[in-house]
Amino acid sequence: MKSLKYEIKKLLFILTFILLTATLFISCGKKFLEEKPRTVSLIDLMNSSDGGLRMIAAVYNKLYDFGEHSFSWIGVSSITSDDAEKGSEIGDSGTDKDQLDNWTFTASSISFSELWLNNYQGIGRATYALKYLPDMKVDDKDRYIGEAEMLRAYFYWNLVRVFGGVPIIDNVLESETEIASATTRASKEEVYAFIEKDLIDAITRLPLTVPAAENGRVTKGAAEALLAKVYLYEKKWAQSKAMCDAIISSNQYSLDPDYSKIWREVGEFSPESIWEVNAVGTQPNLGVWEYFLVQAPRGANGLGWGFNTPSPDLVNAYEPNDVRKAATIMFRGETLWDGYVVSPNATNAMYNYKSYVSKTKETYDGDDVQTNKNLRLFRFGEILLIKAEVENELGNLEPAKQALDSVRHRAGLASTMANNQADLREAIYKERRVEMAFEHDRMFDLQRTGRAGAVLRALGKPYVDGKNDVFPIPQLEINLSNGKLLQNTGY
Repeated sequence: MKSLKYEIKKLLFILTFILLTATLFISCGKKFLEEKPRTVSLIDLMNSSDGGLRMIAAVYNKLYDFGEHSFSWIGVSSITSDDAEKGSEIGDSGTDKDQLDNWTFTASSISFSELWLNNYQGIGRATYALKYLPDMKVDDKDRYIGEAEMLRAYFYWNLVRVFGGVPIIDNVLESETEIASATTRASKEEVYAFIEKDLIDAITRLPLTVPAAENGRVTKGAAEALLAKVYLYEKKWAQSKAMCDAIISSNQYSLDPDYSKIWREVGEFSPESIWEVNAVGTQPNLGVWEYFLVQAPRGANGLGWGFNTPSPDLVNAYEPNDVRKAATIMFRGETLWDGYVVSPNATNAMYNYKSYVSKTKETYDGDDVQTNKNLRLFRFGEILLIKAEVENELGNLEPAKQALDSVRHRAGLASTMANNQADLREAIYKERRVEMAFEHDRMFDLQRTGRAGAVLRALGKPYVDGKNDVFPIPQLEINLSNGKLLQNTGY
């Protein structure tokens, strides 16, 4: 596996090849998706009318990679949490998913290396685009710059939540001195500040909306949503509230009245969607690589590998009559919405319903690897929960309750009974769990709120406070940096 140092050192050569030969596998409409790969010189690219689009396309491309949003991401963001278990067969480790589930992983576990490498590849592509876009003579240049800033911020966001402080690469590295500097970790606070800077500028450049043919490209609302979440993690309550209020007052988003349809094809780019990775549903398929396959039911008449299965603890977290339970968890022997029957003899008792793809009632052409399955990254339901949390932390209980109750009412539940800040805080935490189960947030929620140790140890997981509040820096990267890249405490 290539290291970050290798990727950096070859940046001018590797990324030039990647960017200039990239097919336009971003969600900008069929005419872009059907375009053939082309290889041109950098000079030709900078002078071509579609050069900016082709350059930003290579950055979007990273969102579909197996190592970016699939097995390793599922493992680190979900299987580590109290919401999920490894699943699959008892003897199937999933390379290291058994270690993630049991909290016995090490710095050599492959999932961490894959997340590190793929997010830095995305950062490299975005940084490359930001170097050349300002000098390109293309239409929509300002928008492309905003997209590159937003995407780079997103890749750093993934890294800082997993590893804490990481090296900040904000320019194309050419000299040995610049390359060497990239093995120095910035602090977590410095990474957050860098993300904020990219997003604040991106918000001024991105459009409020995009036409349907460009669904999947980031908007002003997407950048505001990510910034609201970044501020939430930093406990910058007032700043997060301002971003939530901007999204709400834009009148561009609303809750889908039917929670169960959000993750189906009919729910793609609904009014609740703020940003999702567009899998399109036409030839060629463009789904996140094996995202569906990894999590689909396993065993007799099964559809996939059966990893990332709901835990009994998650099942018990739902209140009676909460419609989200049936929309999130599929059970052995159950008949699904499209008539598919999960085998009574399926390997696992439960599976993730949100990752399900219908082979009979949705666009499907036999490709299990890149099925038509959009990955929802930000949606309005979460913005309301962030709004509730930050309002409560600011002491504004009534607007916090209103935001929380909007989400509860959609789920078929009564208004919250919490009537003080402490009780409301716990109610909001619980609501985030059941509203956003299997949306790759639960583990980070537990860590950012300081609850991970108590929650996981109660389930028999050997979580160590202080150490496990972040995951280990990949040992491969430390070795290749000759020890200059420092490990997190305790690993």
